[in-house]
Amino acid sequence: MTPTTRRFRLSAPVKVLISLLVGAVVGLSLTHHDPALALQVAEFARPIGRLWLNALQMTVVPLVTALVIVGVNTASNAAASGRTARNAILVFIVLLVAAASFSAVVTPALLGLVPHDSATMQTFRAALHAPETLSKAPTAAQWISSLIPSNVLAVASANAMLPLVVFAMFFGFALSRQDAERRDRILEIIKIIGDTMITIVRWVLWAAPLGVFALVLVVCAEVGMSVLGILGYYILLMCVVYILITLLLYVVAVLAAREGLRRFAAALVPVQVIAGSTQSSLASLPAMIDSARNRLGYPTALTSLVLPMAVSLFRVTSPAQYIAVASFIAWLYGIDISFSQYAVAVLLAAAISMGSTGLPGQANFMTNNMPVTQSMGLPVEPLGVLLAVDTIPDVFCTIGNTTGDMTATSIVARRMAPADEV
Repeated sequence: MTPTTRRFRLSAPVKVLISLLVGAVVGLSLTHHDPALALQVAEFARPIGRLWLNALQMTVVPLVTALVIVGVNTASNAAASGRTARNAILVFIVLLVAAASFSAVVTPALLGLVPHDSATMQTFRAALHAPETLSKAPTAAQWISSLIPSNVLAVASANAMLPLVVFAMFFGFALSRQDAERRDRILEIIKIIGDTMITIVRWVLWAAPLGVFALVLVVCAEVGMSVLGILGYYILLMCVVYILITLLLYVVAVLAAREGLRRFAAALVPVQVIAGSTQSSLASLPAMIDSARNRLGYPTALTSLVLPMAVSLFRVTSPAQYIAVASFIAWLYGIDISFSQYAVAVLLAAAISMGSTGLPGQANFMTNNMPVTQSMGLPVEPLGVLLAVDTIPDVFCTIGNTTGDMTATSIVARRMAPADEV
């Protein structure tokens, strides 16, 4: 009996990372040996990268709308199940908005410490063919009046994501008030639409190695070695943001949940080890439940409800990532972001993150960063290149998410301490 041989298969993020390295090597080699040939090859590869980005963009509006509607109903159903669930939803929302706001303050400050070479950035922008004219920041009156759309189809066609998300939230809350049988029928159709869009996204991401290879080749051929420094700045920025949020969550647990710092940190160690090694919050769930019950002493009924809810609805680093990515793109192109633009982005990032926790990592990065980036009037072209290196800081992202799940559970446990109702 011959033993079965297991086929070695590279994961999708590894394939994309390899394609980035190959594209960089090819582009830099061509630039070094024959700059004229490098530019010719870049012109040939540019439409391939552009087509790949367009294919991703075409799914954003229907996918985000479906995810928000389903997410609102999921949260509404969870909140209706009892006081503990309602407290958990409230804690999730507050922490998501706080994380996005923290990123909006800290990320520009961190980027201000990085040297900015205007000539290199201009070449980078030209290589990606980003639009020359970007939307201006709205005034306070314009921002308020644009929150509720007068024509949903018009804002969808204009990729105006915040009013579209507002409409989706209204639709979702109104749908949750309908008769259960009728509501479930509509929700099933919306879920099918969302699942269909996710299938298309997976098809497009199947071609991600080719799209990333084309984008990176073009950038390296036209910008040269400087592009490696730019990507290095991005990786460092995201790692620092994730680490800072993780550290702040300890402070939140101590102040809001009255947890002892040493006890809480010790309970998180096995959770964070699994999170860092698997890069999966779901795989870390058993360790989170064990630590919450046996190391922190939280009631079984509470942990059995709140932690699965957190894994399903709550990723504290997601809105921070969306803001940080958009801020990095703004820094890359020398664009100043106004307070009103950040305000729009913070609310949008928090709303989108609640409905997109079930998406695969690469799909999550593209479909959720695109609307936030667009809402700030920024080009989305750099996202394809940033996707390729996002797998590196993802370890710190997952550790931050599991730390956030445990922190949220500790706050809910503290709020529920006077009563045992679940």
